[in-house]
Amino acid sequence: MNKYVERLYNGIVKENPTFVLMLGMCPTLAVTVSAINGLGMGLSTAAVLVMSNAMISLLRNIIPDKVRIPAFIVIVASFVTIVQLLMQAYAGSLYDALGIYIPLIVVNCIILGRAEAYASKNGVLLSICDGLGMGLGFTVGLTSIGLVRELIGNGTVFNLHILPKSYEPATIFVLAPGAFFVLALLTALQNKLKMPSATNTEKGITIACGGNCAECHGSACEANHGLLEAERVAKQAEKIAKAKAKKLEQEKREE
Repeated sequence: MNKYVERLYNGIVKENPTFVLMLGMCPTLAVTVSAINGLGMGLSTAAVLVMSNAMISLLRNIIPDKVRIPAFIVIVASFVTIVQLLMQAYAGSLYDALGIYIPLIVVNCIILGRAEAYASKNGVLLSICDGLGMGLGFTVGLTSIGLVRELIGNGTVFNLHILPKSYEPATIFVLAPGAFFVLALLTALQNKLKMPSATNTEKGITIACGGNCAECHGSACEANHGLLEAERVAKQAEKIAKAKAKKLEQEKREE
């Protein structure tokens, strides 16, 4: 498989952020009261993913390793601001519906995860394809959940009446509990069919992603490796500094 196509396939199917990795659950549960909301949120995130991946890949050899996470956040925040202003200008109703979740794209673990795990280590075109794949995968996930909730809760799909007028909508599905019901049903179905999922277990022991989070190099865990390594080095340096200070203090007392 072509490596560019593979990045797209990886994000949409193999490591779908919603259905497989189960990342970004906050916007997934909050904004999917309708299919149009899910589509809008997914495409907004996809646009930020593509642009931030491209910029981070271009600057990967310039950004100092010690400040890469703050630099990534600044880059992502800049593109989120652009998307937010464009949406406010040209899609006001969608902007009002998504509300605070547009600026919160900045701290979406999918975006920071791809920046750290892939864009900071690979070329521009591959990083763009990776961001596009993950963004489309996220869009598919949000739109699918929004479709189910809107259909059951309102009898509509993209605001078009699909079910007959005699249908009595289950309003709870367009309320907050409905998001948890749909996600729980989805997770139960994935586990029943033994489909890849972060919660899918085999014999109650091994989850589909492997379960060994300490050694994981998937996109769900890779983003944390740099932070964990930095924390480990910092603690080790602190221990060495304390040991040296203690030794110097002991030598002074002996003198």
